[in-house]
Amino acid sequence: MDFVFGKLINDELKLTYHRASRNGVQHLHRITPADPTPEDDVTAHVVTSGDVRIQRLSLCYTTDGSVPLVGSACAVDFELVSTEWDTLVWDYLCHWEAIIPAQPDQCTVNYAICAWSDQGEEIYADYPNVEERLRHATMRFFGSLPEDSIYEPEEHRAASVFTYHVDRQVAPEWGQDAIIYQIFLDRFHPGKGRDWLQTGDLSSFCGGTLWGVRDKLDYLAALGINCLWLSPTWKSPSCHGYDISDYTRVEPRLGGEEALRAVVEGAHDRGIRVLLDLVCNHVSNQLPFFHAAQRDRDSQYRDWFDFDQRYTHGYRCFFNVETMPELNLEHPAARDWMIDNAVRCLSDFDVDGFRLDYANGAGPNFWSVFRPRVKAAKADCLLLGEIIDAPDRLRLYQGRLDGCLDFPLNDALRKTFAWKTWSEARFYSFVDDHGRYFEGDFIMPSFLDNHDMDRFSFVAKDDVDPLKRAVAAQMRLPNPPIIFYGAEVGLQQAESTREITLDVSRVPMVWDDGQDRDLLAYYRERIQDRKNRRSWH
Repeated sequence: MDFVFGKLINDELKLTYHRASRNGVQHLHRITPADPTPEDDVTAHVVTSGDVRIQRLSLCYTTDGSVPLVGSACAVDFELVSTEWDTLVWDYLCHWEAIIPAQPDQCTVNYAICAWSDQGEEIYADYPNVEERLRHATMRFFGSLPEDSIYEPEEHRAASVFTYHVDRQVAPEWGQDAIIYQIFLDRFHPGKGRDWLQTGDLSSFCGGTLWGVRDKLDYLAALGINCLWLSPTWKSPSCHGYDISDYTRVEPRLGGEEALRAVVEGAHDRGIRVLLDLVCNHVSNQLPFFHAAQRDRDSQYRDWFDFDQRYTHGYRCFFNVETMPELNLEHPAARDWMIDNAVRCLSDFDVDGFRLDYANGAGPNFWSVFRPRVKAAKADCLLLGEIIDAPDRLRLYQGRLDGCLDFPLNDALRKTFAWKTWSEARFYSFVDDHGRYFEGDFIMPSFLDNHDMDRFSFVAKDDVDPLKRAVAAQMRLPNPPIIFYGAEVGLQQAESTREITLDVSRVPMVWDDGQDRDLLAYYRERIQDRKNRRSWH
C-alpha cells in the first residue's frame, strides 16, 4: 500500500498513538468549541488512565500573555464526567472537563493543567508526551533509530502551557473556490529559453526556476487553475528548499526577488493567487543563528534550539536529519522571529498566503499566535497546514489555521481509484462522514498525490482510466482540489518512493510531445465543470 511520510503509516504506529494518547494525563489541546468567539465559554477536556489514581484536576489560566502558574492565576477545577473501558489500552479511562469563562475579542488565553494523585504527586498534562513517544516509534520505522531502541519517557516536567486565541476570524471566502496547482520549482521549467541542467539525478538540481513559472502562466491560466502553491522560495542549499538558510532572501538559483515578484504580478494579472511553502518547524544547519547557538552556549540563540547529547547529532532535528535542526517555537524570541518572516513576505511580495510545512511539528500553540498576527498584516491571506495525521488531530487546528491538507481524504481517494481496495459506495460513505466531522469554514483541500508520495499514475500502473475517474470524483467534492504538477499531462515516475527515495516522484515536467494532450483536455473540462457548478450554486 501507500508510502506516506507520516507517523501513522501502519497499524503498529496507529496502535502506538492510540495507547500513548490515553496514557497518564492527556489534554492534547482538546477544547470545545475548537474556535472560540467572545461569546463562548470554553470546555477543556482531559483523559486519565488507571496507571495513576487521580484525585483532583485543576486548570489555571491567564489572559495577559504571562505564563500561568498553579496558585497564582485564575483557576477552575475539573469534574469527572464519565468512565469508559478501552480494550486496546486494556484499562478504564476517566474523562474530565473544566470550563474557562468567555473572554473578550482578540484575547490570548494561556493555561496549564495539573493533576494530583492519591499519593499527593503532581502530574502535569500532557504526560507522558504523546508526540515524543510516537516520534520515537516513527523514527525506528524509517530507520533513523536502531530497531532495538527503547523509548524512555522524561521525568515529570514543568507544566506544559496551552494556548488559544479568541476572535471572529474566518477563512477567506476565496479559499473555498480555489483550484490549486502545486509546483516543485526545481522540476517545473527552467525559463528564459534555457534547457534543464540535467534530468538524470533527481536528488540534485535540475534547473527549474521562478522565471520558468512566469513563462508558463498562460499555460496554467488555460488549464483553469486560480491558485499556485510554490515549493519553498527562500535561500536553501538543497533542490527541494525545505531547509531554509536565509528567510530574508529569495534563492538566487531560482531567480531571486525579481523573479518572485514577476511570478506574483503575472499571476495576479491573470486572476491567479499565489501561496508560498513556509517551513516553520525546522531550518537549515547553515542558518547563521544556528551556527551561533551551536558554537556558543551563551549565545542569545542557544534556547532557540534543543541541544542535548541524547540526540544522535547533539541537537533535536527533523526526523533525525542532521541538516534540519528544529526550532524551539515555544521560545518567544524564536516564535516572533518566524512570524516576522511570514509578515515581511506578505508585505514585500504581496503573496496570498502560505502552505505551512509539517505544521503539527510547530504545534497548536504556535499557530494560535501566528494566525492573528499574520491576519493583521493581510486579512484575506490563506493559511493551510500540512498535518499528516488522523481526523481527530486535524480537528485541533480549527481556529488555529484556515485549514489543513486533507490526508485522510487522500488515503480514501487512492484506496478507491488507484489501489481499488474500496468500492465507490464505501468512498462516498466516508466523504459524508468526513464532512460532518469538521465544523464551520475549515478548508480541507483534496489531492491525489504530492511530492512526498508515489504519483497516482505510478500506483495505477500508468492506466489513465483510474486517474480520470479519480479526477472526476475530486472535482465534484466540496473540497478545493490540488493538482500536483504534471498530473494533467500524464507525467510518470519510474520507481517507487518506498524502494528508492522521495525524489523519484519529483520528475521534471514534460513540455514537448510527450504530454498526454487528451488527458490535459480532460483536466480542463473537469475544472471548467467544477467552476460552472460552483458559480451556479
